[in-house]
Amino acid sequence: MIPASFDYVAPTSVEEALAALAEHGDDAKILAGGQSLLPVLRMRLNAPEVVIDLNRIDALRGVRDDGDAITIGAMTQHSVVGSDPLVAEHAALITKAVAHLADHQIRHRGTFGGALAHADPAGDLGAPVLALGAEFVIAGSGGTRTVSADDFFVDLFETAIGEDEILTEVRVPKHTGWGAHYEKFVRVAHQWPIVAVAATVKADGGTISEARVGLTNMGSTPLRARAVEAALAGQPASDEAVRAAAAQAAEGANPPSDLNGDSDYRRHLATVLTRRAVLAAAGA
Repeated sequence: MIPASFDYVAPTSVEEALAALAEHGDDAKILAGGQSLLPVLRMRLNAPEVVIDLNRIDALRGVRDDGDAITIGAMTQHSVVGSDPLVAEHAALITKAVAHLADHQIRHRGTFGGALAHADPAGDLGAPVLALGAEFVIAGSGGTRTVSADDFFVDLFETAIGEDEILTEVRVPKHTGWGAHYEKFVRVAHQWPIVAVAATVKADGGTISEARVGLTNMGSTPLRARAVEAALAGQPASDEAVRAAAAQAAEGANPPSDLNGDSDYRRHLATVLTRRAVLAAAGA
């Protein structure tokens, strides 16, 4: 199907993009990598009058070291994030997750910020950034503001980004030396995860001192498995201890039921995948 006609704007700065948003309001849609928006336009599930393309704004691209965090520009392609040495060293969980994200073509076109702003609960990046305690920098006409990952994901396909705002970058606290693993369950290659688990673990001498675990597709937003995190602290990185903690993975979750499996099936998967992800992250 061919999209409905629309006007096209390609600003070269965040200020120009914000001005275009202010001018067109609800009639405008932001285009980042386009891997989520273009199919929606082609199916005419949305018909904006104006598309504002951010691809000419160079300031929104790149990865940099910000002292106690690394900062990833919202328009940085997944392939760049996945191969960046800073990300691999200080936020290995993101590197692991990007490797599982769709296929090579989409990773070369899709953008880090675009995927997070789309806020699909089955997306592969929400759980990792939530587990890592990332912060989202959002620009609007009144200046910039920073939103924690806990507050960024509001509901299904809904975030804290206002209609007149743009996500500019994501700050990820450094987790240097932490083990990481992203365990994803699919029926066919490159599918959205039925369930996935993002785990990063700080272990010393075979004992887990701290763990952070995020769940994909276990509710209307990415979730933290906080009960698992609490249960793992101070425990040996053994199959028995991790299995006992992972049994709490679905606590507080509200997984969907669909053609890929009902909610009880997803709850079971969450416990199995959490055990695997934590053990792999701990190097056990």
